This record gives sequence, C-alpha cells and structure tokens, in this order.
Amino acid sequence: MPSPTSVLSAYTTLTASAVLIRTLVSEVQNMTNQLIPKNLQDKILSKVGIFMGNYSSQMTLIIEENNGLIPNEIFEASKFYLSTIVNPSLQRVKISKAEKEKKFSVNISKDEKLIDTFEGVELTWELKIVESQKTNSNDGYLSIEKVEQIWYELSFLKSNMEMVLKIYLPFILERSKAIKEENKAIKLSPLGSYGWQSVNLDHPSTFDTLAMDPQLKQEVMDDLERFVRRRDYYRRVGKVWKRGYLLYGPPGTGKSSLIAAMANYLKFDIYDMELTSLHANSDFRTMLASTKNRSIIVIEDIDCTIELQNRVDGSHNYKDSESQVTLSGLLNFIDGLWSCCGDERIIVFTTNFKERLDPALIRPGRMDMHIHMSYCTPSGFKILASNYLGIKNHWKFGEIEELITEVNVTPAEIAEELMKSDHADIALDELSSFLNKKKEDCKKKTVEENEADKKGDEMNKEQTKTKDMRKRKGNSRRGGRSRRKSF
Repeated sequence: MPSPTSVLSAYTTLTASAVLIRTLVSEVQNMTNQLIPKNLQDKILSKVGIFMGNYSSQMTLIIEENNGLIPNEIFEASKFYLSTIVNPSLQRVKISKAEKEKKFSVNISKDEKLIDTFEGVELTWELKIVESQKTNSNDGYLSIEKVEQIWYELSFLKSNMEMVLKIYLPFILERSKAIKEENKAIKLSPLGSYGWQSVNLDHPSTFDTLAMDPQLKQEVMDDLERFVRRRDYYRRVGKVWKRGYLLYGPPGTGKSSLIAAMANYLKFDIYDMELTSLHANSDFRTMLASTKNRSIIVIEDIDCTIELQNRVDGSHNYKDSESQVTLSGLLNFIDGLWSCCGDERIIVFTTNFKERLDPALIRPGRMDMHIHMSYCTPSGFKILASNYLGIKNHWKFGEIEELITEVNVTPAEIAEELMKSDHADIALDELSSFLNKKKEDCKKKTVEENEADKKGDEMNKEQTKTKDMRKRKGNSRRGGRSRRKSF
C-alpha cells in the first residue's frame, strides 16, 4: 500500500501536468486564432464533421407526408402502423376520436421517439413537424395560409439497411392495409378553398335498402365487383384502372343514395368535387393528384353546376379562358394523361337531364355505364315499405302498386308519406290518398293541356284562314289592275 507521502507526490505531479496541458492548449488556440480566420475555422470544422459523419453507424430515412402533389403511401402506412405499437415508454401521445368512430386513435406526437423491435433489430421512429406561412393571391386579394411540413424519421444501424427496405417497410405497408380494412371509416371529402377537407361518412344507404329495380341493382353490383378484381386485366389491355358511371333521372329518385351505397359496398372514400370551387383547368390536376386510390370522385348535377364551353360552336361565356373551367379541361380530367395518377378510382356524374350533356362527356371510356334512376316501381315500393314499416306484405299493397304504375312518383315522395305514421295501416292509407290525389291532379293537368292544345289548334286554323283570305284579296286586286292596263 503506497504511503501518504508518495500519494501526495503523485497528485502534485498530475496537477502540474494538467496545468501544463491547459497552458499548451490555450497557447495553440491563441496561435490558431491569430493564424486562421474564424470563418475558415468553421469551414474546416464542418468538413471534419461531415468526414466523421460518414463513418457513423446510424442511418436515418426521411418519410415525408407527400411526394410532390401525391400523398406518400409509406407515410400513411407508417401512421397506421405506429398507432398499434404506442407504449407507456413515451412521454406524450396524440389521441383523437371522431364522433362516429368507435375507438380512440392514438399516435406519437411531435419530436417524440418510439422504439420498435423487428426481427431482433431496433428501429427508432420520430415525428417531425415544421409550420410555415404561405401567401395566396386570389382575384387581387391576399390571404395567408398556415402550412405544415410533416415527416417521420426512421433511424437504425446501417448494417440493417437492406432488411429495412426489403422486409420491414413492405411489412408495414401490408399491416396498415389490414388495419385500415378492419377499422376503416369511409371518408367524405368536399372540395374547400384549400383542397379536400375530410369528414367521416356515416350514410346508412346500402344496396339492400335502395329502392331501385332489382335487376338494375344487381347489374350495378356485378359491374362494381368485376371492376375491383380486374387490376391485372386493365394493365394487360393498356387501360387506366378506373370506371365511370352516369346517374340520370328526375330529382328524388335516389342518385345520391346510390353513390353512398356504392361507397359502403366497396369501402371506398368519396371526393365530392364542386366545379365552381375551381378557378382554372390546372386545378383539376392538383385535385386529382391529391385523391387516394380506392375512391369515388363525384360531380353532382353536372348539367347545371357550371356553364362549360361548347366545343362544337366555339361559344365561350368568359372573358379569360385561363380563369375558368372548360369542357376540354373536364374531359382531360376524366381520361387524359393525369387520370393515370392513381388506381381503382370510380368517377360518378349525376344529372336530372341527360339530353343536356355534351355527347363527348358521356361516351364509353368516360362514362362507361349509364344508370337510369327512374320513378318508383312496385318492387321499389315494397323495399321502402320493408325499410320504413318493417312489413313484407299488406292487403293495401295491390291498390298502391296499381296506382304507382299510373302516376309518376319518386321514391323520396313515397318515403315521406310512409314516415308520417309508425302504424302500417295509417301510413299506407295516407300513401293511397296521396297517390289518388296525384292521379286526379295528373288527369286535370292532362285535360287542361288538351284544351290548351285544342285552343291553340283553333287559333292556328283561324290565323291560317285569315292569311288565305288576305292572300286571295291581294291576288284579286292585282288581277283587276292588270286587266285595266290591258284596255
């Protein structure tokens, strides 16, 4: 064991050495500052840092929310996946729940790190968010929009790079698809001032509750099923994987309900495109690129939503063609080059007046299936009676079905009458009275129209007779003048 004297001597020596080293470092630093400018020192240190960084064992992948205009599929998949591995080791988590959703949505919050272990490999996830402001100019008015840049950082050992790219990320993509199908809430996204704004769609309409011709309903369902299973077929024949449906018929015949039934049947999101929200044809490209696969893009009342340019006569209602949407822009949106920016999309147009639409807009390849939503039929009435009254048969059915074949009545009108009472007898009596009144009104209208036509015919005959008399008088006068001249 060393003596106290030797320990004290060693301590004194170490202290003297430390003072000497500190003095030397200070002198070197002073000489460096005198010989090398500060900005050059910073550059040298930066290069050294980069050089040393190249030998770091860590790799970080940046997974941004969007890839240009197109949503990044890996980001969306990562978001779903991370919600399933959130654990108590985190200091903060984000939690949310929409009104119609059954479960809470939990995910990591900004700058929080979450460690995942996959096949014995440790991977660290971190959410990054940077906020900025963007100035927009619209018709001379300036507006400031808050913009968020969001991305995930995924860090791991460089030696695991191949495993992450070939196994881990594909696993996350497949896992997220399964999670979405299991818990999917269908989204309805109307087009707002700054793009799509999503809400949960909780529409109860299904093909079972839809009051339309059973044969036509089955044809639509078969067509949808055939479409979703034909990905390889579409690629083989060189067509974009999309399908167009034109729904036409009087108001109240169930066009919107059919769209909701299609979305519920396929579990597709709906994008409700209001053309008046677009300022130029280029907006079509932006909106289309920002929609997701497995979605339905809807333009309702296409005949009256906007006055499109008539390509046949070249007429144009606007002074500046760049500031308005044209028919040509709409056609390119449906099946131009940009229509291939996504898969498994359905485009639906609705109209009350099919004859008003430009033939180029509804030809096959754009609107592939034309679905006539007609007035209510006896079979449609039975579906409504089952939906609203919970009955499959009733002694009043025969009378009501006969009346339905004699008058034009929409499913919406019948549904309104059936909702007036919870008792089947009372509700059906009310419906019968409504249909009889409608029948009488129709007869009166027909009589009035016939009388008006008859009066119109009589007036036309009278006008024709008057014209003939004037013509004969004119001819007789000219004949008299010619005879006098001959004398």
